[in-house]
Amino acid sequence: MAKPNQPTQPPAKKSKKAVPMPKQEPKVRARNFNEVALGYSEEQALEEAARCLNCPKPQCVVGCPVELDIPAFIKLIKERKYDEAIKKIKEKNSLPAICGRVCPQEEQCQKLCVLGKIGEPTAIGRLERFAADYELKKGVDTPTLPTSTGKKVAIIGAGPAGLTAAADLAKFGHEVVIFEALHVPGGVLVYGIPEFRLPKKIVEAEVEYIKKLGVKIQTDALIGRLHTIEDLFKKGFDAVFIGTGAGLPQFMRIPGENLGGIYSANEFLIRVNLMKSYRFPEYDTPIRIGKKVAVIGGGNVAMDSARSALRLGAEEVCIVYRRSREELPAREEEIENAEEEGIVCKFLAAPIRFIGDEKGWVKGMECILMQLGEPDESGRRRPVPIKGSEFIMDVDTVIVAIGRTPNPIIQTTTKGLQTTKWGTIIVDEKTGQTSIPGVFAGGDIVTGEATVISAMGAGKRAARAINEYLMQKKS
Repeated sequence: MAKPNQPTQPPAKKSKKAVPMPKQEPKVRARNFNEVALGYSEEQALEEAARCLNCPKPQCVVGCPVELDIPAFIKLIKERKYDEAIKKIKEKNSLPAICGRVCPQEEQCQKLCVLGKIGEPTAIGRLERFAADYELKKGVDTPTLPTSTGKKVAIIGAGPAGLTAAADLAKFGHEVVIFEALHVPGGVLVYGIPEFRLPKKIVEAEVEYIKKLGVKIQTDALIGRLHTIEDLFKKGFDAVFIGTGAGLPQFMRIPGENLGGIYSANEFLIRVNLMKSYRFPEYDTPIRIGKKVAVIGGGNVAMDSARSALRLGAEEVCIVYRRSREELPAREEEIENAEEEGIVCKFLAAPIRFIGDEKGWVKGMECILMQLGEPDESGRRRPVPIKGSEFIMDVDTVIVAIGRTPNPIIQTTTKGLQTTKWGTIIVDEKTGQTSIPGVFAGGDIVTGEATVISAMGAGKRAARAINEYLMQKKS
């Protein structure tokens, strides 16, 4: 201890660089479906946690859609209290192993990290993954279940919004049943995100934890066909949450789009991920991949499709995007991974027609060069075709990844449910309540296609509002 009036030793300087995440080598991982990012070791996690400034007014928390107490869980990691760290995380987030892998922290919590003003922000997502993976290896504790309120809530859709809402409602003491249209729960987490980014065993483990909270899950239950929302109320449910996402693919509507070898990214990724075509013939879901693959689009779905095609045996994979690299909407981490693996991008170009062979399969794609004009409604500069710049690309397979919209089944089978012209459900911004009393909605079904964590945030807000609605109804 320093003597009075004697200067103390200055604190160690924080490193300006975050601890890198270990990854598979690009040439190796480009031909397998094993997870690319390998996670922090304990030593690496402690080194990165030590960079956190433990700000008295942490801005990172402001940027977290699920309201995670970030400094608190990182402090517990610093102190090697890993069991307490994961408990602190799970006070707010029931899907930490998923968030630690696919949440775009760089645009949310890490973007507001004070450390980012002098260097790289604290790697919050990597530390969250470390704590979650520690628990999965050790064994997930069975949580203490609250006293039942006697109220019953139906959740439609077992994606990130539905799972989050279900977990929080169960913690409030309500009986919760999830109705999932597919044969496994997880929604986009299982059908849309490849194994090399989010292993299915991770999703399964997170779902099992939510089941331990008392949540029941019915699969193969397509609401709007099996039951309507009106039927659910008749069956004794006191409230309903709609979290069905945006699973309807969009197309370009150009000549030749119905040729063989042209997939929507939705169909392609469902075949690869949910139906495990990458393990053919062990799983009997073949998928035709030629030598030359073109992926249309520039978001995370496009990157996932391109990287999956490469792993399925394509020799050349090209992403065709109508804006420049600066406008790519995909996560920078995923863009860099794709580039490292040898995927190339053709920027400022867009297809205008597909060319088929005598058997009806795609063999070419006519594109036109673009230039960026004035900003459009999204705030990005609008791509404008350059006359006379048409050119032909040889392709064997095309994957169209230009966005998805909500499936209209629930909207068309529910009387009085107000929607937009795009098919999204209109809700109260604060509560997520729809035009029908007791019916709430959140995630992509409300916002259109967005991120996993934004859907989780919507599920959390809706759960809080549903609980208030039920408690008022009780009184």
